[in-house]
Amino acid sequence: MKIGGAWMAHPGTQGLCAALETAGHRALFVGGCVRNSVIGAPVADVDIATDATPQNVTNIAETAGFRVIPTGIDHGTVTVIADGRPHEVTTFRRDVQTDGRHAVVAFSTDIAEDASRRDFTMNALYADRLGRVVDPLSGLPDLLARRVRFVGDAEARIREDYLRILRFFRFHAYYGDPEQGIDDEGLAACAANLAGLGALSAERVGAEFRKLLNAPDPAPAVWSMAAAGVLALVLPGSDLQALAPLVHLEASTPPRWQRRLAVIGGDQVASRLRLSRAESNEISLVRDAIASALTPAALGFLHGEQIAQDAILARAAVFGVTPPENWRTDVRRGAEAICPVTASDLMPGLQGPSLGLRLKEIEAAWLASDLMLSRDELLA
Repeated sequence: MKIGGAWMAHPGTQGLCAALETAGHRALFVGGCVRNSVIGAPVADVDIATDATPQNVTNIAETAGFRVIPTGIDHGTVTVIADGRPHEVTTFRRDVQTDGRHAVVAFSTDIAEDASRRDFTMNALYADRLGRVVDPLSGLPDLLARRVRFVGDAEARIREDYLRILRFFRFHAYYGDPEQGIDDEGLAACAANLAGLGALSAERVGAEFRKLLNAPDPAPAVWSMAAAGVLALVLPGSDLQALAPLVHLEASTPPRWQRRLAVIGGDQVASRLRLSRAESNEISLVRDAIASALTPAALGFLHGEQIAQDAILARAAVFGVTPPENWRTDVRRGAEAICPVTASDLMPGLQGPSLGLRLKEIEAAWLASDLMLSRDELLA
């Protein structure tokens, strides 16, 4: 099988591969760029695997006029900037020791050893610079069948890095076949190794969960997480009843993990997922708005267009209703509105705390009118 694409034809990419090959080394695209090219998905990052050591890669790349950054040289990775494009170039490796979070690696010249230490078979695909796919572990059939399957023994792969439990569900959300369902062996291995999740930092868990919730439809994968007992550890107290309805309502709206997390909820969400203060506040606003009676226009005025849209969709999902007619137009109307009464309209008759109180009363009346009352009506 052959792959292709504009990313592969990039002069810097081709030049870097050619430089490594001219020096007598292999240069193979690997991982996401190959996987996505096979299924016709966009390619974001270009990773290259080689039998050259990091020092040799550095020497070859610099001789070819490229800039090299030693981003992960202890693990065999350098970043090569070739004609403006970054390439992560990593030496073939094999694991010497793992503890569930970190790995001690040794360099290798064997592509099969390098493939065997990867997480899923669909990520153990390589391709040369002409686009010819190299499949040392027969991962191509899994990818074409949209089957997310661990390389070799699933439990062994998980014990090498417990983050792979969360990656398993994320990859199923993005690449799995929802009709076929999740891989039984992988699901059982995740359930059998739940204790390992405690070794992960909140930053790693949060980053992975964000990516999962940003999938086009994360609901089946998240329900599988719950069935395996993973969700109860990652996000205790969460409720999935509104997630699938929300995804359905989002048909013409780009996915946002914040909106989806707002309907899922959970205990101590901010600390468990290491949310920033801004992210936590945003999710709290959406959750508060779900239970409020504020109109779309009022929500747009109070919170801006994005939060208001999230709140309307989340509210409809939670209560099992459809959003109000013309709600997007009303949200935009509110986001662009300015309350017709200002402090100067009430002064000098009112000053200090009484002025602030009266302004709040007027704004509340204006919001209750769906932003329809005029200045004169409010002052009256």
